[in-house]
Amino acid sequence: MFLGEYSYSIDDKKRLAVPVKFRASLGKKAVITRGLDNCLFLYPVKVWDIEAKKLSQLPNGQADARGYARIMLAGAMEVSVDGLGRILVPDYLKDYAGLGKKVVIAGLYNRVEIWDETKWNSYKQRVESEADSIAERLKEFGV
Repeated sequence: MFLGEYSYSIDDKKRLAVPVKFRASLGKKAVITRGLDNCLFLYPVKVWDIEAKKLSQLPNGQADARGYARIMLAGAMEVSVDGLGRILVPDYLKDYAGLGKKVVIAGLYNRVEIWDETKWNSYKQRVESEADSIAERLKEFGV
């Protein structure tokens, strides 16, 4: 399980340390891919396998389904977690998320999100200011 928000830096070799609390749940290998809202998603391999299967079963005859599956699946890459708990962030994903040197790693229960620090702070401020109205709209989902 991944919970919490952590500030880290990407080093000059494009390596990013994973928070110590996340390493056991992540394992030695993980999958990183494009996320929503211009962040990256990092999944344990077992969780990614479940997500990838759902994506692969989307209808090919529907353009939005095809596009979403392509972005998520073609953008995915398996990464190794080294002995110091670091992963290598591929250039194409670093560019997609606009990651600078400072990043925020956020735990979202079954996945980890990786954000550029400035983008995260702006996003979080906007969502926090709308939290009450968002909660009202989520009633239809049983939240």
